[in-house]
Amino acid sequence: MNLSQKIRELCKEKDAAILAHYYVDGEIQDIADYVGDSFYLANMVKKLPNKVIVFCGVTFMGESASIINPDKKVLIPDMSAECPMAGMADKKEIIAMREKYEDLAVVCYINSSAKTKALCDVCVTSSNALNIVKALPQKNIYMIPDGNLARWIAGKLPDKNIIPGRGYCYVHHGIMVDDVLKAKKEHPEAQVLTHPECRIEVCEISDYVGSTSDIIRFASESSCKEFIVCTEIGVSHKLNAQNPQKTFHFIKKGVCNSMRKLTLESVYDCLINENTVAEIDDNISRQAIHSLNRMLDFARI
Repeated sequence: MNLSQKIRELCKEKDAAILAHYYVDGEIQDIADYVGDSFYLANMVKKLPNKVIVFCGVTFMGESASIINPDKKVLIPDMSAECPMAGMADKKEIIAMREKYEDLAVVCYINSSAKTKALCDVCVTSSNALNIVKALPQKNIYMIPDGNLARWIAGKLPDKNIIPGRGYCYVHHGIMVDDVLKAKKEHPEAQVLTHPECRIEVCEISDYVGSTSDIIRFASESSCKEFIVCTEIGVSHKLNAQNPQKTFHFIKKGVCNSMRKLTLESVYDCLINENTVAEIDDNISRQAIHSLNRMLDFARI
């Protein structure tokens, strides 16, 4: 019995479900019960009947799953797989913004810590941020921590006063216009598909901007046969599986080192030992659940 088979046997034995983000290695995606982007996984977590959830992604994802499901055991295969952007929100700046603007909504990207979510009004993902921010009654929107996502949303909603946070995803932020222009020169027939965590100037020269799931859907539905993809290279596993007749070129900088920390071995070990549990302070969890539940409520409108 190979390691993948052992993991699946352990899942049956322990009533566990494996959730995996598109950015983890393909071999982990292949053994997962559910694979998706941040919003899909956050929404799926609440529906699962399993007693144990193995969340294959960076730590904030496991934290969010635990907050949404306080009665379930949420395992994170590698506790050191932290998202740098998740720590880029500043509590003092949130307080200062609330003092500066009476009519303010503090909107936090799901790529944030539980402590940050506890200070915010609503949580968003890249797939639902536009619709949620548009639906908010407040004119002034402080979007944290990802400034790039905020600037992209601001361009779509000129009637809102969107104040970008100072954070960024180093993977997407590291993709430069020159990288894309070079790729376009090498592949002139290719369409450019970009995640909104990229710099606004990269988004502006792209054929399509959307979340990871949106990019997969667009590429699958497009009549184009060749694409330049500006996001983390892990999504190539799904893109190639769904579109074997199409060609995808990735900007070489697009690798998340934290996502790469997860391996089949770490998934197996966390199921065997159950010692890498997502644990959040009760007070923080009670406050953070508001922003996550409000995101899920908006999705149902």
